[in-house]
Amino acid sequence: MTKTPAYDALAALSQRLHHFDHLRAIAGWDQAAMMPPKGNDARAAAVAELSALMHRLRTDPSTAGDIERAGQEPLDDFQRANLREIRREWRLANALPESLVQARSLATARCEHAWRSQRPANDWAGFVVNFREVLRVGREEARLLSEQTGLSKYDALMDRYEPGMTSVEVDRVFGDLRQWLPGLIAQVRDRQSRETCLEPVGPFPVEQQRRLCEAVMHLLDFDFEAGRLDTSAHPFSGGVPEDVRLTTRYREDGFLQSLMGTIHETGHGRYEQNRPRNWLGQPVSSARSMALHESQSLSFEMQLGCSRGFTQLLAPMLATHFGAQAALEPDNLYRLVTRVNPGFIRVDADEVTYPAHVILRYRIERALIEGEIEPEDIPGLWDAGMMELLGVDTRGNFTNGALQDVHWPDGLFGYFPCYTLGAMYAAQWFATLRGQHPDLDSRIAAGDLSPVFDWLRENVWQQASRWTTAELAVRASGEPLNPLHFRRHLENRYLG
Repeated sequence: MTKTPAYDALAALSQRLHHFDHLRAIAGWDQAAMMPPKGNDARAAAVAELSALMHRLRTDPSTAGDIERAGQEPLDDFQRANLREIRREWRLANALPESLVQARSLATARCEHAWRSQRPANDWAGFVVNFREVLRVGREEARLLSEQTGLSKYDALMDRYEPGMTSVEVDRVFGDLRQWLPGLIAQVRDRQSRETCLEPVGPFPVEQQRRLCEAVMHLLDFDFEAGRLDTSAHPFSGGVPEDVRLTTRYREDGFLQSLMGTIHETGHGRYEQNRPRNWLGQPVSSARSMALHESQSLSFEMQLGCSRGFTQLLAPMLATHFGAQAALEPDNLYRLVTRVNPGFIRVDADEVTYPAHVILRYRIERALIEGEIEPEDIPGLWDAGMMELLGVDTRGNFTNGALQDVHWPDGLFGYFPCYTLGAMYAAQWFATLRGQHPDLDSRIAAGDLSPVFDWLRENVWQQASRWTTAELAVRASGEPLNPLHFRRHLENRYLG
């Protein structure tokens, strides 16, 4: 038997960190979904302490020698990929002092907890008080990571979520998007203005919505023995592959928000539940990037969930839970889920206007991290950007404006581009799927979703972090990210 003592030591450390991360993930889910308000300070202190402990383990001086020696050991391909990811995590961890890791955990816990009440109160001034510390920590992280990686400050943060992606590439992709997206929005809205689309008549009781959401999750093969659905202020997926925690939110005057949000998070959840089990606890088993993770949620929500075939499956389920009405018939339901209407809220946006929301946030947070603007500048830039990109007036409306997302109070600077990059990957996956399965849409309408799940499991879920993002894309679809598939998808669905 080949001996690899240095690699084995690194793998044992990764497994230990995985166990700690399990506890941190469940504590984070509980903090957002179940914890009573007065528990926040104590929970924040406990999670900060755990984060500091994990950072200490990751930055143990002996690890550097193990990484160097492991590189000389006889490793197989999977082990070499794992070592690559271990080395990457070690380099990023060593760029940040433990005090900063702890400060980040405390600052974001305080800001996110206060944000939950500040958002409905339209309290931008109150939010900024806590947000300043989150931004200070984020800028310091960006500075240190930039020095370590040689990337720009913003790119150094984005690299944590989307390894290898730079703002130069994002600017290129988003710049092209800006050229054709406004015209497409105008064309689609003009066409849809001549269509009849009935609005569902509520109310839609929360308990019935919850049962519907769980029924749809069963349809999408979510494993409820390894996960659950709860409620939070902002929908998210969390937990660990063995215990995936999804959340959604409900409004009795409409069910589409909770339903489509649940389908979205189920895409994340199925990715997590189907990561390679033999490698759980090792970095190589992790999702490759957040754009790839978002490609899964958007494959479920937009590519599959908003397809004509899938709405034929949904229609009888809606009638069962809410009673029959004309607005819930398949053809009208399809028009409802594909309705293009510029609005305030990113998570409720249709897939045509959604990229505009991402472009706005990307521009603002990049300028924030680079020190070009301060928190006081955000409302004015937000109002101008929403008017420019979507023709929506947000002046004075912080609740549905700059306070709507959890990302900034959580310090997730650099994440937003992943959403639209993910939408582009999702379109690319389904273009490949339709090439391999010309009858895909008729099979979906008949209730056979196996071609979708089998392809994603083989080409994305089970590959985890074995390959770089670009290499995974080439292996799955024959080419690296190609935004043209996204444009073709939108034109075919909305103008075809």
